[in-house]
Formats: sequence, structure tokens, C-alpha cells
Amino acid sequence: MVHELFDITGKKALVTGSGSGIGLGMATGLLEAGCTVVLHSHGQNAVKEAERLRGLGLDAKAVTGDLTTKEDCEAVFAAALEQLGGEIDILVNNAGAQFRCDAEDFPVEEFDKVMTINNRSAFILSQLAAKNMIPRGYGKIINTASMQSFFGIPNTPAYAASKGAIMQLTKSLGTAWISKGINVNALAPGWIKTKLTKAVTGNPENAKPILDRIPAGRFGEPSDFRGPIVFLASHASDYLAGAIIPVDGGYLVR
Repeated sequence: MVHELFDITGKKALVTGSGSGIGLGMATGLLEAGCTVVLHSHGQNAVKEAERLRGLGLDAKAVTGDLTTKEDCEAVFAAALEQLGGEIDILVNNAGAQFRCDAEDFPVEEFDKVMTINNRSAFILSQLAAKNMIPRGYGKIINTASMQSFFGIPNTPAYAASKGAIMQLTKSLGTAWISKGINVNALAPGWIKTKLTKAVTGNPENAKPILDRIPAGRFGEPSDFRGPIVFLASHASDYLAGAIIPVDGGYLVR
């Protein structure tokens, strides 16, 4: 039956950068679908959210830690894997950083930081997850791309570069591992209501020109990612490799 294709009950997942916003929306979707999910954040947000979600009867756990070095990534992954009983079925690479500055004055140190967190950590964690998944012939790796995977904004060269790289990394790993039973795909958020976008989504004057371009007529919510994440985490996506799926209310195609 087709509903069985979307059944991920009992699967084990790690969602990085899930202490708030889109990552929390993704983690919540997986939890509501019956997964055990380890939330992750740099600070204590993931711990607080996991406690709240457990109060709702969901199997939420949490790890904290930086993702700026290979050793950091390995430590976060090992801590999550321990809480998942030694196996991982789903990895969501959502942790990200942003820095805005005129391109001619953009600090190289900030460029490196954004690229490291947004792209390099996703590669390292994907390698670690794949080595756990390949022997079992099953796994789902889901990256967070962006509208800036497709086009640029003048004062975010590092973010645009990192999200363009995530799109290509998704395609490369997708073709490398689908024959081994691992699907690597990505979701590309449009304008979503989070703390990071409040200056636009919470300001009617700034919001109007963007809303005029969104066919759905509204900004997205973190909850809009529950369905797409379950799709990519389930057997329903078994024939997808390197797909970049916009979750943007039609913004990209207008």
C-alpha cells in the first residue's frame, strides 16, 4: 500500500541545527512520524526543545556542540549515535551560519566560518553517517540548501557560495551512494518565518515586495517542512538522488 512508503516509524535520526526555526520544524515532523530524533544545537536550545517535545510524548533526545572542526563533528556524531543505539537511518544537515557585509569588505575569516559550518561540516557528517549506513544498505541524508543555491544576494557572498556548494555536494553524494541504498537529497527553503528573517517577515514595508513575488501569498512556516522531510526520509524517495526541492511557496519559479 502506498501509505507504507511514507512509514518511518522506528527510524533513527540526527538533525543538526534543530534548536529552533526550520531545523526544529524538520525534527518535529520526523518525531510526529514516529522517529527517534536527536536534536542538535551549538547552545542549549536543543536540550530545552527536546525536553518540551518529550512532554508531548515524542521520542526526542539532544546533543550540543560546535561543528567548526572535524573533531567537533566527530564528537557530535558520536554522541548522537550513542543515544541512537549505534545506528542512524536519517541524517539532516541543517546547521548553518550567516554573515552580511558588502562584498568588497567581507572578512575572509567570516567567509571561512560560514563555509566551514554550512558546507564542510555537512560533508564530514555525511561521510560518518554513510559509513554507518552502507553496511546495512539503507540510509537517508537530507541537506538544507537555499534560494541562494540558485541566485545571489549582494551582501552574502559566503552564504551564497556555501549554499551553491551544498547543492553540488548533494548531487555528488547522491550519485555516489544511491547504488548502496543511501539517498542524498536537499530541501531549499524560501522565505520562512524565523528569527533570522524577522527584519523582513515582521516588517510590512520590507515584506511587501517579497510577498508580491510569492504565489502562495504568504511567508513559509517551519511547520511547512514536516511533510517534505518525511517524504525524503521515507521509502517514497528511494529513486531520488541529488534532488533539490524548493519549499518556497512558488517564489523560485515566478
